[in-house]
Amino acid sequence: MENVKTSALEKRIKAAAKKIPADLVVKNGTIVNVFTGELMCGDIAITEGMIVGIGSYDGVEIIDAQNKIIVPGFIDGHVHIESSLLTPKEFSKVVLQHGVTSVITDPHEIANVAGADGIQFMLEEAGKLPMDIYVMLSSSVPATAFENNGAVLTAEQLKPFLSEPKVLGLAEVMDFVSVKKGDRVMMDKLAMVQEMNGFIDGHAAGLTREELNIYLAAGIRTDHEGINAQEAKDRLDLGMYLMIREGTVAKDLTALLPAVTVKNARRCLFVTDDKLIDDLIEEGSIDHIIRLAIQKGLDPITAIQMGTLNTAECFNLKHLGAIASGYQADFLILDDLETIAIDQVYKKGICISDNGKLNSSLFETSLKTKLSGADLAKINTQELIMDALAIPLTDSTCNVIGIIPNSLVTDHLKETVNVEKGLFVPSTKKDQLKIAVIERHKGLNHIGLGIVKGFRLKNGAIATTVAHDSHNIVAVGTSDQEILKAVEQVIKTNGGLAVVSGEQVLASLALPVAGLMTESGYIEVNQTLKKLNEAVTMIGESVNFNPFLTLSFLTLPVIPKLKLTDLGLFDFESFSHIPIQAIKEQ
Repeated sequence: MENVKTSALEKRIKAAAKKIPADLVVKNGTIVNVFTGELMCGDIAITEGMIVGIGSYDGVEIIDAQNKIIVPGFIDGHVHIESSLLTPKEFSKVVLQHGVTSVITDPHEIANVAGADGIQFMLEEAGKLPMDIYVMLSSSVPATAFENNGAVLTAEQLKPFLSEPKVLGLAEVMDFVSVKKGDRVMMDKLAMVQEMNGFIDGHAAGLTREELNIYLAAGIRTDHEGINAQEAKDRLDLGMYLMIREGTVAKDLTALLPAVTVKNARRCLFVTDDKLIDDLIEEGSIDHIIRLAIQKGLDPITAIQMGTLNTAECFNLKHLGAIASGYQADFLILDDLETIAIDQVYKKGICISDNGKLNSSLFETSLKTKLSGADLAKINTQELIMDALAIPLTDSTCNVIGIIPNSLVTDHLKETVNVEKGLFVPSTKKDQLKIAVIERHKGLNHIGLGIVKGFRLKNGAIATTVAHDSHNIVAVGTSDQEILKAVEQVIKTNGGLAVVSGEQVLASLALPVAGLMTESGYIEVNQTLKKLNEAVTMIGESVNFNPFLTLSFLTLPVIPKLKLTDLGLFDFESFSHIPIQAIKEQ
């Protein structure tokens, strides 16, 4: 029996040599050459989903690009699909329309809830979709020892996944302390991936220039946690790839762009990391970052390089990121280079999106997985009582989490709070609200409590089971009763988001897939999310950040400065839990 791959290769070579017509030829377009940084003209010949030539070609099918701009398909270098609240199928429908034809994802969220089963679920569904979804295996499950999550993944449990074609290596190593100390569990993971020539992503939040050397010595070559130009330069100077992140909460492009120069731009790439469905639909993904970078003065072709070839080279994806013979036929037809207005999106030579209309037939294949999303993980909590939310105080000076809008980093504030009968009382006037994290994986009955400033709620509460990285239940509100009501609502739906006022649930989105995602269509999810955001405005002031996504990152102890886990208030500087009540200085 003839080898199909050999047959396809022979056909491509014949088409390149013009012995047979190409399957498809795109004519009359101006091609962005990401190798030379120049514009060039020529027919693009495509056979068996691969580009086989640039020049003058005949094809079975001809596409007239009408003098428009042709660029490679965009690649997102680091994204958590779960953070869109969608499963891979619906996520891909959204980002493909925005020209993102490939992503490198870390299923860290679902892995922390459902372990290896969660990773397998994502791989299986992703493998049946008309886009390339590459996986970096979650390195930190659990993320730290300072909270409780739903699973533990050792090197031994991760190793079988490294034989999967779409698995590239180890995702963001966020436990710097374990790397520095040479923790055996972490060393086993790092060594295993390096032995198999895999890639290792970093997570160098708050690290000094010299501490970055430790990551580099461990084989870590990328980082997306730089938040200013100096941090960006440090990473580039030391040989790291600089991932420039622009998501829903973390918006680092403006701060990092001054560090990008003509000489170092090829070591820079764009990532979204975490972006909610509404922002993906309305703003876009990598296309939005490229557009924004151009608006801020970056050369358009350099910006396109950073969203295509640079990412492909970073992860050694030799068949992606450019329009050239031997590269996969992933490309976009743009109206112009300034606005990055997308006319058509092609994946392996097939039109995925035409003038904003998705080719839905490409997504109609059966997506049944061995383990259904609904079976992955169930919420497991003990009955919550009001008294468990009380914060006893003997003094009014407390450690308070201070929100920094559109940043994962928080302030560590020390403020005077209201105390009645020895208990903390939220104050809408001072914008000091109660925040609670409830363990939801093993029924441990752990509840972490704290005080947060910046949400500007006037009444009510919001709750979510999307709470990085262990994904316990997190809620913030103006009263214990309303916090309890919001928590009860997300438990009822086996995970999700909720907004309450008094005894009324104003809006709710069920996330039954591990408490992180829904299998509902992206349009329906987006409409529900709009109702949730409208409900938040009903109970509070207008704010210039996403309340739900901001809330979901207040539980991430590996990001400075003050966070909350199910075990209590966590101080990044001392890397330990601290009391809510501030210790008076002597």
